[in-house]
Amino acid sequence: MKPIWIVDDDQSIRWVLEKALARENFATRSFANVREAAGALEHDSPQVLVSDIRMPGGSGLELLQTVRDRVPGLPVIIMTAFSDLDSAVAAFQGGAFEYLAKPFDVDKAVELIRRAVDESMRGEQTWDDRVAEAPEMLGQAPAMQDMFRAIGRLSHSAATVLITGESGTGKELVARALHRHSPRANGPFIALNTAAIPKDLLESELFGHERGAFTGAQAMRQGRFEQAENGTLFLDEIGDMPFDLQTRLLRVLSDGQFYRVGGHNPLRANVRVIAATHQNLESRVRQGLFREDLYHRLNVIRLRLPALRERSEDIPLLTRHFLQKSARDLGVEPKRVSDEALVYMTSLPFPGNVRQLENLANWLTVMAPAQTIEIKDLPPDLVSTQQSGAEHATSAVSMSSEAASGNGGVTNGVAPAVGMPVATGGAAISPPVAAWENGLRTEVAKLLRENAADVMDELSRRFEAAVIREALDFTRGRKVEAAERLGIGRNTITRKIQELNLEP
Repeated sequence: MKPIWIVDDDQSIRWVLEKALARENFATRSFANVREAAGALEHDSPQVLVSDIRMPGGSGLELLQTVRDRVPGLPVIIMTAFSDLDSAVAAFQGGAFEYLAKPFDVDKAVELIRRAVDESMRGEQTWDDRVAEAPEMLGQAPAMQDMFRAIGRLSHSAATVLITGESGTGKELVARALHRHSPRANGPFIALNTAAIPKDLLESELFGHERGAFTGAQAMRQGRFEQAENGTLFLDEIGDMPFDLQTRLLRVLSDGQFYRVGGHNPLRANVRVIAATHQNLESRVRQGLFREDLYHRLNVIRLRLPALRERSEDIPLLTRHFLQKSARDLGVEPKRVSDEALVYMTSLPFPGNVRQLENLANWLTVMAPAQTIEIKDLPPDLVSTQQSGAEHATSAVSMSSEAASGNGGVTNGVAPAVGMPVATGGAAISPPVAAWENGLRTEVAKLLRENAADVMDELSRRFEAAVIREALDFTRGRKVEAAERLGIGRNTITRKIQELNLEP
């Protein structure tokens, strides 16, 4: 391993760090100014560089820039006795691994340098490899592989597709993939979120309007159906479409014709429609909020996107992808996540699904203090308050003897129980203590504040529905197996499915 370079005009600082690092069996090389260190970089390089920020004859930030140009990827730790915001911001903008304020605790400084060394040892992969374009969709979980196969089977079809799934699961990505791999790929892809457009404007957005059709309509305007001609129209959050507009949409799907608002001549629509919703359309049909005939028109081919908690094995893959994407957007080197932090993240519920994970990656790219992200670097609201960061990092990766021997229910890195986090090598952790219970209490409080009736009955139904739906998803709809795994009779699960309206 190469030596640690220390650049500081203060001889006492150099001496202290040299002695402390020597005790940890790190070789060191010291420089009294930036000029000497920059000259040495012309024919040599360190494992890690530790530099003061203000020195006679040149600053540590100038040296940092030199390192970025000559040795990309080399971890640089900037030290300074001037703990001001400008210095910290400048250090991180320049690509520093970490910012260390003087006076510092020697043990903590050594620990930081050790982390930087670990980072440099991991950095064998080239920048080009790390930021190479990833596939348009990622997923190793069985549910995602089924989704990929479905997209492949639909590649020669122009059939209407209904995509269901929770908010943030990536329904528009699936719609775009269906378009890109269809015979209409050379045509336009037009997306419209029907929940984001005011009711009074939605009809004009969809079908366009003629000049003078209403106040302010000073010119003819094409709607989304005309814009999507010979291509694909993606209608997101279709469950929120006003009832009267559902009738007009049904006619377009039925006979391929529509009228602009204020128009009298029918227009033909050669458009493939892909719709998506996070809502239960069957339930909305029963409530009279969604037309049953439109539901059947849309539900020609149905694709269900799994929630992220149902594909927790994809969290490491997605995390790395989003960190690389975020780094590419910001023009910085992508950060990495420690094995312990990845294992911890697979235990999180991610109610915002893939969108929440992407936002987390963006946050970490900007806010995480080091290139390698540890559990303690995650946002406070994602870290269990039951343990300190250090305790959590240690306990999170502890593996029971049962799991290690294969008797704890983890085999070949696959957890038999839904939601059980799994790490490479079989290491597993439990989710934050009482996380779901806290969510339940929050919902109870909300219902009580709203003076809702039959709170216990309502929550019991929702709890049973969630448990049975999760079991059916896990067993891919096999009711007998789901009943066995839940420890109930098959007659019971059949009755519950009917009572709770869980039939697909």
